[in-house]
Amino acid sequence: MNIVQDEIKTKASKVLGVGIIGCGLIGQKRAAALGAGGYLVACADVDFSRSKQLAHRFGAQALSSWQELLVIPQIDLVIVSTLHDSLAEITLAAIAAGKHVLVEKPAARSTEELVPVIAAAKNQNIKVHVGFNHRYHRSFQKAKKIVDSGILGELMFVRARYGHGARLGYDKEWRSDPKLSGGGELIDQGPHLIDLSRWFLGDFSEVQGFAHTYYWNMPVDDNGFMLLKTPKQQVAFLHASCTEWKNLFSMEIYGKEGKLDLSGLGGSYGLEKLTYYKMLPQMGPPETTSWEYPMADDSWAIEMAEFYDDIHRDREPAAGLNDAYESLKIIDQIYKDSGYDHSA
Repeated sequence: MNIVQDEIKTKASKVLGVGIIGCGLIGQKRAAALGAGGYLVACADVDFSRSKQLAHRFGAQALSSWQELLVIPQIDLVIVSTLHDSLAEITLAAIAAGKHVLVEKPAARSTEELVPVIAAAKNQNIKVHVGFNHRYHRSFQKAKKIVDSGILGELMFVRARYGHGARLGYDKEWRSDPKLSGGGELIDQGPHLIDLSRWFLGDFSEVQGFAHTYYWNMPVDDNGFMLLKTPKQQVAFLHASCTEWKNLFSMEIYGKEGKLDLSGLGGSYGLEKLTYYKMLPQMGPPETTSWEYPMADDSWAIEMAEFYDDIHRDREPAAGLNDAYESLKIIDQIYKDSGYDHSA
């Protein structure tokens, strides 16, 4: 083995030191999904009790200051799972500290906040992955292979809905404060719908939409409707809602020779399932094949393993800052068109 091959092997086998900033539900999920490629060095949260609890589980250092975490030399990679108002700020600081970053979607409250982050990551040659974990669900990994195989024919449109019923007091939580969240349901579950649609159809050149508050007593939207078009006039017809009452996930991908129907995400969203409808030459009822995934969700672990690989191979992440930017660009426009001003 020559020196170059030996160096590549050493890099690929290195277990990365990880720091987690934000130790709530998502931070805990990320810690549990680190896998063999990384180990938790330290975690930080403004609520020190949460940081201490998570650190104790993994034998890590607990901090209340994210600034202290960024100067720890053993940390190669930082996971940012805070409220929306600090995602861009912390990511920018982590890049400046020379750390690779996994930042949860939407990565910022607006495109304006994200622009300096994109520039810094490029200048520093730092890898930044945005947490669009839905791409890594078993049903979506299978769907992407089917679409890429060409058996659906040319894609025509995507129709998708994503919603939950919130809970008592939802309008008093941080997501209802535009200074913290940057918006309501459109910037909460909407980015997943936009990202998945772009993943299959490509960039959207025309954006129409409407965000509105129908039920919850809060200054942000509880429903977001989108009609997005590619330059080839392929359409994504999307609806994100927190007045769904019964949690729902549904996405249908229509090609000229067949259709995919994805439903459920496991847990309260129901059984994760993918159904392929193959159009027959004589048309009529299609030939139908279904796959069900009743096992535990492994999307977080698959996403993390891919990002480790990106870092080792010096490869641009498949879900990166540009994907977050394109999603936020659509959200920014719909909020503007709908009369929401979250810039204050």
